Amino acid sequence: MIIDCHTHIWQSPDQLGPADLGDPSRPGRAKSPRLSPTGRPIRRTIPAADPDHHWHEQEEASIDKSIVLGFKSRYLKADIPNHFVAEYVRRAPDRLIGFAGIDPTDAKALEDLHTAKNELRLKGVTLSPANQDFHPGDTRAMKIYEACERLGMPILFHPGAHFIEQSKMEYGRPYLIDEVARSFPKLKIVIGQLGQPWVEETITLLGKHQHVFADISGLLTRSWQAYNTLVNAYQYGVIEKLLFGSDFPYTTASDTIEALYSLNQMIQGTALPAVPREQLRGIVERDTVSLLGITL
Repeated sequence: MIIDCHTHIWQSPDQLGPADLGDPSRPGRAKSPRLSPTGRPIRRTIPAADPDHHWHEQEEASIDKSIVLGFKSRYLKADIPNHFVAEYVRRAPDRLIGFAGIDPTDAKALEDLHTAKNELRLKGVTLSPANQDFHPGDTRAMKIYEACERLGMPILFHPGAHFIEQSKMEYGRPYLIDEVARSFPKLKIVIGQLGQPWVEETITLLGKHQHVFADISGLLTRSWQAYNTLVNAYQYGVIEKLLFGSDFPYTTASDTIEALYSLNQMIQGTALPAVPREQLRGIVERDTVSLLGITL
C-alpha cells in the first residue's frame, strides 16, 4: 500500500495569497510576476492543483490513499477552505483523507476545529507557524494542540519559511516543536518536508519523541540534500519515522518514488555509505494511516 501524506489542492492560486507551500523553483511550471510588499518583483509558480488534476495524478501513480491538506493564514490572507477540501474527500472517502487548515491566531480557531471534526469529517489539522505568524508555543496554539490530542486529530506542521518574504523563519524552526511534543505526548505530529532547511533538528526530534514523524515531501527535488538527510536518518536509527509524501502539485508521487529508489546511484563507485533499498521501500510503503491513528 502507498499512502501519500502530503498533497495540496486549490481552486485558484489566489487562495494561497503570497504563499508557496512547495518548492517554487521546480522547472517546467507556468510562472507569473508578482511584487513583494517592498515592491521587489518575484517570479511565482502557479501549478494546477484543482481536484481533477489531483485525482488524475493519484490514479496515475497508483496511490492507495492521499492526505489532502487545507490551509488558512490570516497573516498572509490565504485560505484553502475546509469545506472545499471536505467536498473533494467525499468523492472517495476510502481513498482521500482531509486535513483542516486551522489558524490559531483566529478567534474562531477552536470553533473551526470542531466544525472540521464533527461536521466536515476531516481527520487532521495543518498548521504553519512561519506562515501564520505565531510561535509554536503560543498560548492560542496550545489550545489547538490540546483539542487535537483530545479529538485524536494529528497535526502536520508545514515549514513554509523559504521563498516567501513575509514568512517568519524564526517560527519555522523544528526544535520549537519540542515543547509541543513534551506538553502533549499523545498528540501525533508530522513535520512536513522534514522541516527543511533545518533537517538535522527534525531528525533529533524523531529520535526524541515517540509520536513525532516527518514526511519526505519536496526533499527529493534536491538529490544531494536528500541523500545526506536520508543517510543521517538511517544512521541515527529514525528512518522508520519517515513518511511518504509527494508535495503535489509541486512534485508528483511518481517522480518522488523514482527519485527515492534512485538515491544511491549518485554514490556508485565511491566509498560513501548507501541507504539500504529495503529502508527506502519502507518509506514508500509505510502505513501512515495506522501510525497517525486515523480511522476512515
